[in-house]
Amino acid sequence: MGNGVCSRRQRRIFQCLLLVTVVCGVMYGGMMSYEMHKQLKRTEAMALKYQQHQESLSAQLQVYEHRSRLEKSLQKERLEHKKAKEYLVYKLEAQQSLNKEKNQHEDLKRQYYDLHEQHQVQGKDHSRLLDEHKERYDKLQEAKEIEVSQL
Repeated sequence: MGNGVCSRRQRRIFQCLLLVTVVCGVMYGGMMSYEMHKQLKRTEAMALKYQQHQESLSAQLQVYEHRSRLEKSLQKERLEHKKAKEYLVYKLEAQQSLNKEKNQHEDLKRQYYDLHEQHQVQGKDHSRLLDEHKERYDKLQEAKEIEVSQL
């Protein structure tokens, strides 16, 4: 009987120890599960935070890329505007030069016609004077011949 009591007692102690071990194991498992669940929630929150940060950076990058494209487009427009302005200045200078040359041409043409007209007038005057001198010369020659013949 002593053996049986001891054995029952040992069994009871063993059962209590086993029960305490199982309870501790369940509690430990529950705590681990709770801690892991907490860690999972923190990790999910951090992942969400990083995802939102990534989306924010992506949006900022899109804005930056859009701004960069706009700046390139603006530079291109400025360059085209500058070229167009230079072309207009060149065209205006060419037009002014052409007008100046045209005016010079008109002045030279007018001077040519004036000189041509003066030349014709002087040519007629010269012919008239030549005719008058010839006539005078002929009269003088005739008068001299008459005088010589009278002598």
